[in-house]
Amino acid sequence: MQAQERKQPLAGKPPVVNIKKPLNFTLTNGLKVMVVENHKLPKVTFNLTIDNPPFLEGNKKGVDELCSSLIGNGSTKISKEDFNEEVDFMGASISFSSNSAYASSLSKFSKRTLELLAYGALDPKFTQEELDKEKAKSIEGLRSQEKSVSSIANRVVNALAYGKNHPSGEFTTEETIASITLEDVINNYKKRFVPQNAYLAIVGDVKYNEIKPIIEELFGSWQKTTVNAISYPDPKNTEVTEINFIDVPNAVQSEISVVNTYNLKMNDKDFFPAVIANYILGGGFNSYLNMNLREAHGWTYGASTSIGAGKYVTSVRSSSAVKNNVTDSAVVEFIKEIKRIRTEKVTTEALENAKAGYIGRFVMKAEKPESVARYALNTETENLPADFYENYIKNVNAVTKEDVMAAANKYFLIDNSRIVIVGKGKEVLPGLEKLNIPIFYFDKYGNPVEKPVFKQ
Repeated sequence: MQAQERKQPLAGKPPVVNIKKPLNFTLTNGLKVMVVENHKLPKVTFNLTIDNPPFLEGNKKGVDELCSSLIGNGSTKISKEDFNEEVDFMGASISFSSNSAYASSLSKFSKRTLELLAYGALDPKFTQEELDKEKAKSIEGLRSQEKSVSSIANRVVNALAYGKNHPSGEFTTEETIASITLEDVINNYKKRFVPQNAYLAIVGDVKYNEIKPIIEELFGSWQKTTVNAISYPDPKNTEVTEINFIDVPNAVQSEISVVNTYNLKMNDKDFFPAVIANYILGGGFNSYLNMNLREAHGWTYGASTSIGAGKYVTSVRSSSAVKNNVTDSAVVEFIKEIKRIRTEKVTTEALENAKAGYIGRFVMKAEKPESVARYALNTETENLPADFYENYIKNVNAVTKEDVMAAANKYFLIDNSRIVIVGKGKEVLPGLEKLNIPIFYFDKYGNPVEKPVFKQ
């Protein structure tokens, strides 16, 4: 009996995603409100986001993080104990940060949940006792990461890629945390938790005409202040590919990161080609990097690439943790795969799989209230077309092989990338030196140092 030829099933029709449009209004203080009614389930979510530009904290780095930790620890309107007791009774969830607040609850408790969110966000109670606790926890966390190769890598990669005088490149230290006072935290809150850059997205079982007066009552007295946007010079990529090496003698693996910076906005015409190229290079399990370093060679548990997009300068980073004895070989394979996506057209199968994976994730998320809120917020803050998410699947499917290659050449700048390696120099440097790639040496905080000398 002759065996039948196996064929891949034909792709079905693209799924149709129905993303509801919000009803909008703006308070006199500048707070923009977006309400999406959805009465399928008796639930409601509230997402308050403050879209402030990045800012440099300098020798007070960590003040914004401490501000995040302290918001929600009580309010001048209600005690911390009573607040938590009410939240538990309603089965609600409420959380805060220095630039956001989130709450979800059954719709029958929506008014009280929103009141408690407003109390915590607009009338926080900052105390020296709570600040001391959070500072101690932060310093303890820094000490616990002192010898963590991955923590060192995350810190140094950003410091070198952006520069330590850029908001995305600075990092906390014990000294910066210790220098922060209660007045610093309060001033940070007053200066940046402001309504003119704020968006409140409400999704769920609420009625626009009923929730609108409640919002006006709770948030109408929120005072706006002046927020001066400070511009920072864009970081510069390297002139040629170079290795930035950080010696960590206790490292049992090497953390390798290939990174370069760029600008990519969500409303750019090559946004979709760029994210598909990223998915093919390192965004999915079957990506070039993962199939090479993990599946073909068995050097790592996983290799991946992350790509940023938004209003401000961002970066693309390909990374993996590999065995010490294959560090130099892994660097060769990173370079090979990044050059491959820049010089070879992807196969039809790889492109279609990437599109299917990307669309699948989008479809799974699209019905979730937090996603609906995020889409409404992105449309406003990223200056997206009103039909951006309605056309999302169509735009993904429109990406061609040529588009992928063009985006890879524009954003995966392997000839101007830093290959940041955190590892055990005594074991890995001899192999790296044979690659004929310039090597520069740095300490665990991104400061230039001389090449380490090892005892025989």
